[in-house]
Amino acid sequence: MKLLKLVPDNTNIKFLKLRVPFFVLSLVLIFGSWAAVLVNGLNFGVDFAGGQEVRMTFKERETAPIPSLRELVGGLGYGEPVVQEFGAPNQVSIRVSLPEGTENTPGAATAIGDKVIAAIAKEYPDARKDGNDTVSGKVAGEFRNQAILALLAAMAAVSVYIWIRFEWQFGVGAMFALVHDVSVTLGLFALTQLEFSLQIVAAILAIIGYSLNDTIVVYDRIRENLKKYRKMPLSELLDLSVNETLARTVMTSLTLFIALVPLLIFGPPSLFGMVAAITVGLFIGTYSSIYMAGPLLIWMGVTSTSFVPTETATDRQDKLARGEG
Repeated sequence: MKLLKLVPDNTNIKFLKLRVPFFVLSLVLIFGSWAAVLVNGLNFGVDFAGGQEVRMTFKERETAPIPSLRELVGGLGYGEPVVQEFGAPNQVSIRVSLPEGTENTPGAATAIGDKVIAAIAKEYPDARKDGNDTVSGKVAGEFRNQAILALLAAMAAVSVYIWIRFEWQFGVGAMFALVHDVSVTLGLFALTQLEFSLQIVAAILAIIGYSLNDTIVVYDRIRENLKKYRKMPLSELLDLSVNETLARTVMTSLTLFIALVPLLIFGPPSLFGMVAAITVGLFIGTYSSIYMAGPLLIWMGVTSTSFVPTETATDRQDKLARGEG
């Protein structure tokens, strides 16, 4: 039985022939995305904007009915709640956003929490109230800053890793590709005003990991081919390297896409933003590995002899002594 091949062995697509217009397009996407973020802002969820947190324990249950709670509280009119296990499996933390101006009205935020507690107690008589607290915007802002620092630290660590494993030019190329991927994702959320929460931060970290994985595979093949084809022009060598890894890229992307589509269409609303971010990141991560990470090597002056060790005077004398000169 003949194996199915999504990418034929003799594939030879001239990716880098259009590297200049695609690079310009990428720059437009980056600046356009940040312009959208600055103009529209991000629709921060309860995690980053503050809100009311209710903690409850379900005394007669081993595990809390989190999906049912999410649907119940979501129907109260305070937006999409964040419902998470908190401590034991039968304990939950429920956070809802507060209407504008609520924090300045004494008792208003607590009253919203009481309404949430009453609705849950009516549906689940065994539910016990453990807390009803307001998460201030200042605390949420600090949380938001920590999330941004975590993303920047992840990107910096990735670039340092590639710098050490390959050369500094590769590290710069990888960092630029990651900035592109994160910027486009943020731009998507600024344009659509989908809720930006901790789940989206996790999705962006997943995008960074996927993009890095794809970039390293391409870079590793480029490094191998730099040793094998010393006289080949770099643009042709990059095309060859991308085509040689194309089958692996297509299979990985297709497998992940097949898993994401059902979640995107049939999954719960609470997961839609995260799945949408990963789905978009799947495509932009592959795109940046080809049209950002690779072409930058050319523009930074990398050639087929850039990483060939330079022969020192001592090496030359040793070769002469062995009769190899």
